[in-house]
Amino acid sequence: MAALLNNYFVAVKVDREERPDVDHIYMTVCQAVAGQGGWPLTIVMTPDKKPFFAGTYLPKHAKWGRPGIMEVLAMLKEQWDSNRDKIEEIGAKLALSLQQKTARPEAGQLSHATLEQAFTQLLNDFDPTHGGFGPAPKFPTPHNLLFLLRFWRRSGDKKAIAMVVKTLDAMSRGGIYDHLGYGFARYSTDNRWLAPHFEKMLYDNALLCYAYIEAYQCTGDSDLARISEEIIAYVLRDMASTGGAFYSAEDADSEGVEGKFYVWSRAEILEILGPELGELFVAVYDITPGGNFEDGTNILNLITQDLYDYAAKHSLDINDLETKMSAAREKLYQVRKQRVHPFKDDKILTAWNGLMIAALAKAARVLQRDDYVQAAQRAVNFIFAKLTAEDGKRLLARYRDGHAAYLGYIDDYAFLLWGLLEVYETTFNPQYLRQALELSKEMIDLFWDKDDGGFYFTGHDGEELLLRPKEIYDGALPSGNSVAALALLKLARLTEDDSYISMVESMFNRFSREIAHYPRAYTYFLLALDYYLSAPSHIVIAGDKRDSNVQAMLAMAGRKFMPETAVIYNDPEYQTENWELLPVASGQEALGGKATGYICENFTCQRPVQTLEEFEQLLNKESVRQ
Repeated sequence: MAALLNNYFVAVKVDREERPDVDHIYMTVCQAVAGQGGWPLTIVMTPDKKPFFAGTYLPKHAKWGRPGIMEVLAMLKEQWDSNRDKIEEIGAKLALSLQQKTARPEAGQLSHATLEQAFTQLLNDFDPTHGGFGPAPKFPTPHNLLFLLRFWRRSGDKKAIAMVVKTLDAMSRGGIYDHLGYGFARYSTDNRWLAPHFEKMLYDNALLCYAYIEAYQCTGDSDLARISEEIIAYVLRDMASTGGAFYSAEDADSEGVEGKFYVWSRAEILEILGPELGELFVAVYDITPGGNFEDGTNILNLITQDLYDYAAKHSLDINDLETKMSAAREKLYQVRKQRVHPFKDDKILTAWNGLMIAALAKAARVLQRDDYVQAAQRAVNFIFAKLTAEDGKRLLARYRDGHAAYLGYIDDYAFLLWGLLEVYETTFNPQYLRQALELSKEMIDLFWDKDDGGFYFTGHDGEELLLRPKEIYDGALPSGNSVAALALLKLARLTEDDSYISMVESMFNRFSREIAHYPRAYTYFLLALDYYLSAPSHIVIAGDKRDSNVQAMLAMAGRKFMPETAVIYNDPEYQTENWELLPVASGQEALGGKATGYICENFTCQRPVQTLEEFEQLLNKESVRQ
């Protein structure tokens, strides 16, 4: 194979996480040529980068009814030698066809009805037995859940929040969740969330952490908060670099076998835990002699088991049962640590770090965990120190082994912008708001389409490729355009800069037809639409940060689910700077030097309050408003 490639082709191997621009373009080519996509992807193109062949899952030699890559390449070489003009013509026509498809579609309109359509589509796809949407394989897609929480808040439809809680509970019980070391695998191969593809991705865990913490805000269910804390424990323990940023992924395989690191035999568990604790553990965690996975092995799961029900059924004290299960999990975890670990992809990607920063800051605010926001701040510092060009003005996409490379894409800018806004909303340090404003200006300069609206995937200073696409589809990850739209609306509400609103309105217009065709495929973008359609509201808390009432008011506001509300702390230390950055809060001071809360909606403020009881009453009205 190597000899064939080296003799007749220029072979280029692409890391799709480092060069998502290249991956996106040629996956579009594959879908156009073959009618479907997937990885590993093989593209053959002319020297001027016009593709004329695309294929996926090509075996070395023909089998399973699929052509073999060696035969395909030999045939292409023969055709290139004998019929080059025809092949170049095919490549040119294909390139032109793809370029024409990126032209602006007819404009339409997005409205409340779009949100209703997305909800109905998600409801129709929902699996009421196992949670999640659609058939196997099942992916977490946390932005679907974020949308449903906002839809529930807007409409009061309990079916929306029930879908979220069912899905989050089912995933955390399933084998897709690592019950010993924590963190979620990439997806489930079955519809029960039992057997995962064991690879763990930073972006999945960041977005799921965010979803669990928002669901906790809405329900007060401590199990949801626990899962978010366990995800963070996993990321800080296993995915954090010495510099404070976060690695990309852990492989599914170890010793050449997928899942070997994670699965157990019944005999192995009984030997480690002993007969009494072992028998209890295997009964609770679905460990059988025949196994629930390959080769008689078992994936730990609680799909059909609830500790409270098990305790009641067997006349056990629930606290005693939980203590025993915790001790058993710790013993097994310590044994598992001695196994050969899956390979860790130690690339540090700006975009995925932006998502983890957002999740850490959000969890810090809701759970009052200073260590979480400190971890987020370390990651922010790392990115600005290590993942910017020499002039400090251009984000780079990837850092590894002391070297940063590749001009950042829209995802890098938009996801980091989201992270910075979350850190600001947790710390209220104007430094992070200033960084967010600077980053938004750079993002607009590099990626914004002044003629047509929307953000290109690559900057105007990037490598010239076959296409310069705009991505809006919210797949495993939300698109850069979707995240940018919501972030710009939040900046507009904080700074009263209407130019941000105009840009997002342009995006609504630009992408409306595409979204209206199937709204549930764009659920993060619909978060921006939901925010835009909500009445502007903000809360200002003023007073000395050492005042216990100020701290209590900030904590109360942080715990509430009010996604359309901007919370601002008017810190006397930064008052002049705050009023310059945040004219919306100008003049809203601590009356008589005491902690003071202002709650404002539609540019009208209620009378300021200075007792915790009154502030909590107003917050409760705000957080249940539909």
